[in-house]
Amino acid sequence: MADTLVFIPAWNEEGNLPAVLEELHGELPDADVLVVDDGSTDRTAEIAREHGAEVLSFGENRGLQAGIAAGYAWANEHGYAFCGRVDADGQHPAAELRRLLELVRAGEADVAVGSRFVSGPGYEPYRYEPEGIRKLGTGLLRRSMRVALGRPFNDATSGLYAASAKALPALSKPYTSGAPEVEAVLRLHDEGLRVAEVPVDMRERASGESKLQGKKAFLLVVTVIATLLGARRFRRRHG
Repeated sequence: MADTLVFIPAWNEEGNLPAVLEELHGELPDADVLVVDDGSTDRTAEIAREHGAEVLSFGENRGLQAGIAAGYAWANEHGYAFCGRVDADGQHPAAELRRLLELVRAGEADVAVGSRFVSGPGYEPYRYEPEGIRKLGTGLLRRSMRVALGRPFNDATSGLYAASAKALPALSKPYTSGAPEVEAVLRLHDEGLRVAEVPVDMRERASGESKLQGKKAFLLVVTVIATLLGARRFRRRHG
């Protein structure tokens, strides 16, 4: 068995999934791949199997929170030493995931999160500039994360992750908010795990329409901030 699992939460992604799986097999040929099929009504599950992936199918659509928890739980229960996550819409280059996994494998972090909003060698500052309501939301989110963590965290909604086995128990617990990635960062912080925010490049969706447009994007930010405020109250009561 491979020591690394890469999982992909997917809901009706038959159009994007083949290219995502082919790219993963090319960049990480020794990793096992799991598609968490969130009650898709198209050929997502069949396409995943045709491309050599394991499939965990829900009988109904349970939401991204359930898909994320199930992917990490699968890695934890099957004894993988490392776990990666990419989205099914083609936004996360497999080469960037490979970089994150290499960093975690080298022991430089327990979890590496791919960030559009931090810079480094080969990654220029301000290469991604949100516009309109997204810009407002991004600024509010960054300030809220700084308050919650006591340090900057610039891309809290990123779904591009690499994790060691040490982090899997925290990441596989059920998510209770509409902002599971933010909830994950808070959990990792509370567990004292080392989380590195690593500069990456991301792409636009390969096809289909993003679920986070206009008012939906703003509502996500409101949900995220509510999650952060709730976490602060919980810590104060139980600290």
